[in-house]
Amino acid sequence: MAEKENGAQLVVIGAGPGGYPAAFLAADMGMQVTLIDPEPNPGGVCLYRGCIPTKTLLHIAKVIREADEARKWGVEFTHPKIHLDHIRAFKNSVVQKMTGGIGQLCKLRKITAIQGTARFLDPHTLSVQKKDGTFEKLRFDHAILATGSHSASLPNTSIASPHIMDSTQAMELESVPETMLVVGGGYIGLELGTVYATLGTRVSVVEMMPSLLPGADEDLVRVYSQSTKNFFHEIMLRTMVSRMEETQNGIKVRFEGEGATVKEKMFNKVLITVGRKPNSSDLGLEQTKIECDRSGFVRINKQCQTAEPSIYAIGDVVGGALLAHKATHEGKVAVEVIAGKNATFEPRAIPAVLFTDPEIAWCGLTETEAKNAGREVTVAKFPWGASGRASTLGRMDGLTKLLVDAKTEKILGVGLVGPGAGELISEGALAVEMEASVSDVAKTIHPHPTLSETLMEAAEVFYGHCTHIYRPKK
Repeated sequence: MAEKENGAQLVVIGAGPGGYPAAFLAADMGMQVTLIDPEPNPGGVCLYRGCIPTKTLLHIAKVIREADEARKWGVEFTHPKIHLDHIRAFKNSVVQKMTGGIGQLCKLRKITAIQGTARFLDPHTLSVQKKDGTFEKLRFDHAILATGSHSASLPNTSIASPHIMDSTQAMELESVPETMLVVGGGYIGLELGTVYATLGTRVSVVEMMPSLLPGADEDLVRVYSQSTKNFFHEIMLRTMVSRMEETQNGIKVRFEGEGATVKEKMFNKVLITVGRKPNSSDLGLEQTKIECDRSGFVRINKQCQTAEPSIYAIGDVVGGALLAHKATHEGKVAVEVIAGKNATFEPRAIPAVLFTDPEIAWCGLTETEAKNAGREVTVAKFPWGASGRASTLGRMDGLTKLLVDAKTEKILGVGLVGPGAGELISEGALAVEMEASVSDVAKTIHPHPTLSETLMEAAEVFYGHCTHIYRPKK
């Protein structure tokens, strides 16, 4: 049976947080758009198995922890009862509501949505396998590749076992194991580890680097580590998993490295969070001029265009910061370029957030990057112990800092740790993106009492006359 052949001005392959905003913008600009994805509605990993379900579970965990902490303030609750079926149902309802809503927006924009997978036959033709098994040949003027990424496995030690999970399986929340090992101290491992630890699991974390959250500044991570030192059962840094063996009761794990507190230990569950790999295979890229690096990430220019002029790529599949909001903005750039506009993806600040408790967030230049590059910067820090709002919350364990160009006084980077850091970082991102001076932030009236004031007061620290910090003149 011959393939049915159709056409589209723009086809977007992958309907995650990069793909569907790109498709929506293109449709709003009058393009004829086809959107292809294996799921019934747009959303991708972010909505189905990543950002949204994780933050739903983290909010539940936060409520449980705050109820326990309220005893310090004179309010005591009975020990919470955990109903996993209800938690799982709530998480799934959030996912269904959001993906269903985006599906309706897709229909309202008259975008042709195809549930299936696609392979390139040439620079202007796709073979699309639909969910029902039928094939369709699709001609296009331009294509945007937004296929995302998947969880990486642990090299040389992976075994097939129901006791070993990746992040997708962990979010199913089938049970609350007595013990769990989280392999990888990045944001995915720490966020999911937080959920399970709050629900009652004795969670251990192993990280091969000398610090949790590689890439974040040490002073921010230090505040987080101090606040959670009694939360996780154990954190082993500079340690690797060298062997895993399935037993009747779980997984026997062998450790190597100078930070290993034990050589071997049993765990009911092991969660592998050692990074992500691009979904760039089995796409027929060899039928085009598209180039990939050694890790499989698609190479693009500042217009998000691949080496094949008709094909663009965005999001996790191109590497860089594997973040939903970065993918969204890349998608918009690609569409604007296709529409003939002068657009480039050259952000000064891509915010990153760890949604644990306390949260960690940063954008722009980090202090670590500045040191490694030998760049002269002035760091202005405001501890939340001097914040009135933090005191009312009983959370003085935070920190706000600004990285300022020593000569121009422009804000180059912002770092935050504390409750709500993920909400506060947007002001920092705006300051960096607009090349605001530290004076601009210091002179901007912030509402009192708020945590946002810590940004203003950090700017005042730079000038040495912060209201709530006294430092005698030298």
